Amino acid sequence: MPFTKDLIAPCGINCAICMAYLRDKNSCSGCLGPDEEKRPSCRSCKKKTCEEHTKAEFAYCFECPKFPCKTMKDLEKRYTTKYHYSPITTLNQIKEEGFDAFLAAEEEKWKCKNCGATLCVHRETCLKCGATIERI
Repeated sequence: MPFTKDLIAPCGINCAICMAYLRDKNSCSGCLGPDEEKRPSCRSCKKKTCEEHTKAEFAYCFECPKFPCKTMKDLEKRYTTKYHYSPITTLNQIKEEGFDAFLAAEEEKWKCKNCGATLCVHRETCLKCGATIERI
């Protein structure tokens, strides 16, 4: 499945590598997809529904004058500690390189070297073949 701009959440999480998106049953359509297909926690996400985001005309948190805010820093801490993934770095890369370059790099980065399936940020092994994922 190709990586697209529509699968990058406002906070910088790539929904294409999320367990909820990758699972076979009851999969999520991604942060920017229809709310009825999401878990309740995703519908009420503090990053997507923050005051700055709802009152301003921007799509991604890096466009916010308060970036990175406390909410983003908390998300950053959780994701870098648990999953070795940095939403703030993701947003900075998009800002500096643009979406096309970022998405091309992400597609290669998150491809299983054993079977070619998309890897999940939340797991240590490939969901399709079980190969161990090497994290940087």
